[in-house]
Amino acid sequence: MTAGRPQRGVIGIGAVLAQLRPEFPDVTISKIRFLEAEGLVRPARTASGYRQFSAADVERLRFVLSAQRDRYLPLKVIREQLDAAPVDSTAVSRAELLAQTGFSADQLTQLERDGLLRPGPGGRFTTDDITALRTIRTMTGLGVEREHLRAVRAAADHEVVLLKSFSDPGTVRELAGLFTSLHTLLVNAGLRQS
Repeated sequence: MTAGRPQRGVIGIGAVLAQLRPEFPDVTISKIRFLEAEGLVRPARTASGYRQFSAADVERLRFVLSAQRDRYLPLKVIREQLDAAPVDSTAVSRAELLAQTGFSADQLTQLERDGLLRPGPGGRFTTDDITALRTIRTMTGLGVEREHLRAVRAAADHEVVLLKSFSDPGTVRELAGLFTSLHTLLVNAGLRQS
């Protein structure tokens, strides 16, 4: 890389700050530098020492800041999650998720705060997240309100707690499918009785 000539697809720390500020108003350049010093993000450097952040670096910062703000996770736990994250070639960035689903950044942030969407380590999203957002869009188009969606999230969390009490991964997968089937049957039965 030539000094003074930026690499394609990278941005400086000021531009990173401008991207993150709408979602994280308290973030500062000092905070970004601190997270770098803690090893949570590793931007490239020019020959003259300027930081150059890739889109993946920005998504990683977004994941760290969200985990701190929304889940109150300490940096050690966040680092462990980032280090343990498998590389998933099907995972998409936040920008790709927004483009594929038509949600705005503000809407996505609200869904994350409501617990309806949780980025994986590195701030990446899966095809299941894309499907969930499309489902949420359809549901809200039919008149479902945010508080109803939060109730669905709470019910799912209760099922997860129960499923985590089983240690065999095969049993957990089978039970997850059975929970979904039973839930559908019970809803249908309840609607027939109305």
